[in-house]
Amino acid sequence: MTFPDDLRDLELALSHDWLTGMRGGERVLEILCRWFPSAPIHTLLCSPDSISDVLRGRRIVTSRLQRVPGIAKHYRYFLPLLPAVIGRMQPPAAELLISTSHCVAKGLRVRPGTKHLCYCFTPMRYAWLFYDEYFGRNPFKKAVVKPLLAWLRRWDRAASGRVHRFVAISEHVRKRIRAFYGRDADVVYPPVNTAQFTPGDPDAPQDYDLIVSALVPYKRVALAVQAYNRLGRPLRIVGSGTQYQQLQALAAPNVRLLGWQPDEAILALYRGCRALVFPGEEDFGIVPLEAQCCGRPVIAYAQGGALETVDPERSGVFFHEQTEQALIDAVETALSRRWDPAAIRAHAERFGIQRFVDGLAASIRACLAQSVEPTRSA
Repeated sequence: MTFPDDLRDLELALSHDWLTGMRGGERVLEILCRWFPSAPIHTLLCSPDSISDVLRGRRIVTSRLQRVPGIAKHYRYFLPLLPAVIGRMQPPAAELLISTSHCVAKGLRVRPGTKHLCYCFTPMRYAWLFYDEYFGRNPFKKAVVKPLLAWLRRWDRAASGRVHRFVAISEHVRKRIRAFYGRDADVVYPPVNTAQFTPGDPDAPQDYDLIVSALVPYKRVALAVQAYNRLGRPLRIVGSGTQYQQLQALAAPNVRLLGWQPDEAILALYRGCRALVFPGEEDFGIVPLEAQCCGRPVIAYAQGGALETVDPERSGVFFHEQTEQALIDAVETALSRRWDPAAIRAHAERFGIQRFVDGLAASIRACLAQSVEPTRSA
């Protein structure tokens, strides 16, 4: 991984929604921290024990929420307050602010003369998308939540006006930015660590399929559990979340929930699986690329970022309806095909870290060269 010399001395600050775990967004933030070692991270709250040494070793500026007891476990209940909290944080002293945002990080104010580039994972998902998955179908809850979500959408659209330049993680997200914010965006795919995720023993038995996911409704893990209950094939599920107990009760004996697992265990599971199952609609989805780096094919729902990361000719199978039967048919199709692990890995290598660095560097240079100021009201 080589960082461009012309940007090394840039006076830069980083903004991230919250630091409570190590998911795809935090892996992107890690690379930015290695690239800009003196840049402080501005975030709503931080749980130091839940993040990597790279992030923990940085100067982290938190909001007033950090002083709320138990906030690391319950911050999502504070969603209506988050726009106000981020808006009251001190603007960083920097030439450039890079926000890595799926919620409110892009709403951090900047000083006159500071440019703001937003690496956008998605417009605020809670406000714009997956309403039923997040809030259910209860009519009383809908009546209470509907005006709040309308207000959040207005704030989110207005906050997007503080950004000089948007960079989307996929063409799928680029279209959302255009639809919801009325803004153009560059596309720079998030990086997959091709050096860490590598194939294992090609002769090792692959006797189970695998899901690696947060266990929350919009990920549609329950759909996969029900399909594999019918199939009777072994399925292992890595992850934690609000649906863990529900999925545990739903699962037949051939479906095993493994809970949270460290990176080393996930690598071994990727290498040993027959295929990775990806049943939800994702903004991008780094997990399918990690599995493909290990030479394993992907069975994915044909929507969202998977359409950009899975090649149906050589690295996976799509199913086009989120139904048990459609997923079962895709699993059986994958089982019947002969896969070339080297070809699968070669496809995934196109999404390596250097490509991310080079693409983001081009967007940074373009942002710094912009003369047009954004609309700052929010």
